[in-house]
Amino acid sequence: MDRSSPAVGCPFLDALSPAQRAVYADVPFKTTPVTFDALSTDDHDLLWWHQEEPLAITDELYAHRERLLPYLREGGGLLLTGRALSAVAALGVDPVPPDVTGVDEEPTGPLPKARYTDHPLFSGFDERAFTAEHAPFARYEGILPERGEPLAATARGSGDAYGQLPIVVWRVGRGAVLGIGSFVSVGDAFSERRDLLLSNAIDCLARPEELPERPQDVPALGELRATLAGDHHRPSYHLTAPANWLNDPNGLIRWNGQYHVFYQYNPGGPHHGTIHWGHASSTDLVRWRDEPVALTPSPNGPDRDGCWSGCAVDDDGTPTLVYTGGRERRQLPCLATSDDPELRTWEKYEANPVIGLPPEEPPLLSTDHWETEFRDHALWREEGIWHHLIGSGTDAGIGVVLHYTGTDLDSWQYQGPILAGEPGEGHMWECPELLGFADRDLLHVSNYDEVRYFIGSFDAERGRFDRESTGLLDHGDFYAPQSLADGDRYLTWGWLPEARGAREQWEAGWSGCLSLPRELSVEGGELRQRPAPELEGLRGERHEFDLAVEPGTETELPIRGRSLELTVDIDLGDAESIEIACFASPDGDERATIRYTGEELLIDRSRVGGPGTVEEPVVAPAEDLTDPLTLRAFVDCSVVELFANERRCLTGRVYPEREDGDRLSVSAEGGSAHVSMAVWPLDSIW
Repeated sequence: MDRSSPAVGCPFLDALSPAQRAVYADVPFKTTPVTFDALSTDDHDLLWWHQEEPLAITDELYAHRERLLPYLREGGGLLLTGRALSAVAALGVDPVPPDVTGVDEEPTGPLPKARYTDHPLFSGFDERAFTAEHAPFARYEGILPERGEPLAATARGSGDAYGQLPIVVWRVGRGAVLGIGSFVSVGDAFSERRDLLLSNAIDCLARPEELPERPQDVPALGELRATLAGDHHRPSYHLTAPANWLNDPNGLIRWNGQYHVFYQYNPGGPHHGTIHWGHASSTDLVRWRDEPVALTPSPNGPDRDGCWSGCAVDDDGTPTLVYTGGRERRQLPCLATSDDPELRTWEKYEANPVIGLPPEEPPLLSTDHWETEFRDHALWREEGIWHHLIGSGTDAGIGVVLHYTGTDLDSWQYQGPILAGEPGEGHMWECPELLGFADRDLLHVSNYDEVRYFIGSFDAERGRFDRESTGLLDHGDFYAPQSLADGDRYLTWGWLPEARGAREQWEAGWSGCLSLPRELSVEGGELRQRPAPELEGLRGERHEFDLAVEPGTETELPIRGRSLELTVDIDLGDAESIEIACFASPDGDERATIRYTGEELLIDRSRVGGPGTVEEPVVAPAEDLTDPLTLRAFVDCSVVELFANERRCLTGRVYPEREDGDRLSVSAEGGSAHVSMAVWPLDSIW
């Protein structure tokens, strides 16, 4: 192949259409029409198929894969533009074709993912450069290709669309397929940029070995994680996905001496959608390893549009995932099992879903997205009976936890709600979980705004939870927790969502992290939360400070870092407040502040972060906490996670702009206070 001037053939089905002729004649490189039956790497180094009209998927098109796939495996390249991208399933490139086609009437252009902004495909492009108007398109929105790696989303005249993915690459043998399912049209004001994009695409396909593949195995996931190592907002000891989107922790289990944390994951980019199950493992809760994606939507299954939240159980020696399969407007429970001791491979149950329809009573909530809000699974077995909780809400706007029982995981009988909420407790309850302690039970639910817990007792015979008290598991940026039973304790992780905009997340290339593993207990009828003691294994050198803090003064501590643990005993004395500044810049202008007033504990983020970040504080009540206050604070790049007297948790996401923001200081307002503090730098968990 002459890589400087590859021979480009333009395949057609019956005959070249006028639109195809116009596009092929309107580009700055030579093209030659060719029939699919005449494909040969001897004659054509690359193929370019552009399609403007709706594409009919015919038996004839399927038959062409017999010529195309050998051509690709031998090192040929195929560029699919416009609606031609819809042919990937028929041509044998990917079993999942784009789910949306049409014509974009407004200006559009490629919006590269963060890791691909410097890729040769986008060479010469300024930020958000449009390449076409009135362009035909085929793209992935509600689903993802099974094998391909998305490279870019869609920049639009009316605003960026991070979930619209028209540029995808597939490696096939020694060759490659590059789909640019949008951004190409004939003779408009953006033809110069269009030609640049097409010329770049031809150059890339001439070097298929340099095109990326979707990271799938452990080494590739490690390489993906390494691409984000320079991001000073990226937490080092809170669990994150290798890149892209992470939300709810799922399927927490200890198996063969290893802790496994699965989580909601979108490999398509740092935005919510097309959910898979990501996976990380650890032997000690201290060092973690990225594992291959555990669950992927099945093109023809009840989970085609997403493998949503669920749990993991031990079914008589068989690890089993119970998860929510989403297809079109239905959410139903599905199963997957593994015989892999490392839980890397899973087989879905052939008869999924295991509950065919939601119950009729009470009448359940229906929304624009879902026919019935019926999702998220928590299971346990008691006296040979499986109990199965599912989150929902009623059409009257009341959150509810539904209860099923069964002797097997594939056969369930509906028992009714175990608990319905009261006004103000949320219209939809997600991610329910019931934890049993010595003399009380704890039920928690997530209601879009907060994680509410109820302490009381569950009566299995009546199928009802009798509530005694309620509160919030965390008063800040914390959602959708899940727990695993680990001997005589429960370990709980929650999702720490971003407190910055969609554009900032896209440009970062990642979104979301998990909380620290917390030990939960109920003591004297009250919830207690403490960080898992294993985290002490991350500690570096201990630094101790005993400070008499006078009003109007600020003491900078002689330790710096962005990933720290602090243990602080605060005697407020006659002060109105104590403030601990973290992520402080040398001049003090930028800082996140932990403030304790005796009545409340808050994380003030009004002086930290740039455009698109949340400035409002997160606040927890503290008037019922004993004085002096013992505070454990975990500061990790963009996370501040607080444990106050083991009774109150408060988590906030902050985004210091300055990379030199690594200072700690202590100050008091309105009087004198006393602070005793120990500080440790914490190592990375990876």
